[in-house]
Amino acid sequence: MLLQIQTGVGGGMETQVDEPVKKTLSIMELITSGGVGGLVIMGVLFILFSIAIYIFIERYQSISKAGRLDQGFITSVKSQVAAGKLDAAKAMCLSVNTPVARMIEKGISRIGRPLKDIAAAIENTGKIEVLQLERNLALLATISGAAPMIGFLGTVIGMILAFHEMAAAGGQIRVDMLAEGIYTAMTTTVAGLFVGIVSYMSYNILVSKVNKVVYQMEVSATEFMDLLNEEV
Repeated sequence: MLLQIQTGVGGGMETQVDEPVKKTLSIMELITSGGVGGLVIMGVLFILFSIAIYIFIERYQSISKAGRLDQGFITSVKSQVAAGKLDAAKAMCLSVNTPVARMIEKGISRIGRPLKDIAAAIENTGKIEVLQLERNLALLATISGAAPMIGFLGTVIGMILAFHEMAAAGGQIRVDMLAEGIYTAMTTTVAGLFVGIVSYMSYNILVSKVNKVVYQMEVSATEFMDLLNEEV
């Protein structure tokens, strides 16, 4: 009878099992969860990312503006030069703010000298223009290579913190004691790779646009020198 009572009581009670609570971290919590070392690394990476974005936007706009080549402008300048109206041709070049216009203007100002001197003047002007187009691209390339290494530096710092906690705990190691070091290691690695990938892609996009402008400059300079050779 006692067994039946105990069984009946046990059968009528429901066992409650606590379900694990899933905790999600926001991006800001993920960034700040790595401790002081992680914050320093993330701060450096954020500065590099801001610089990379600024360089990309500024250079993209400048190079796009430099690459706008009006074929009507080239034809008009060639017509003015062929007609002997050098002052009008020079004024037309000065009114257009592009590398091609500045190269041709330099060539027009040297008309009357040997063709070799004219070609050298145009070439030197072209080199200066290319340097202006490539301004800060080396810094962007440096960021694309340095950012992942800085992220890996954060990984090393995070692992050092984790092993330090393990050594300090002795035989009583808990997972939560290692969380700060692991967060530092993982978040800085992801951030460094992200900044490096974005910077690398931005660099290649800008280099391709610079090459396109350089090609236009070479074609325009060749056409101008052919015109002078025909007159000679």
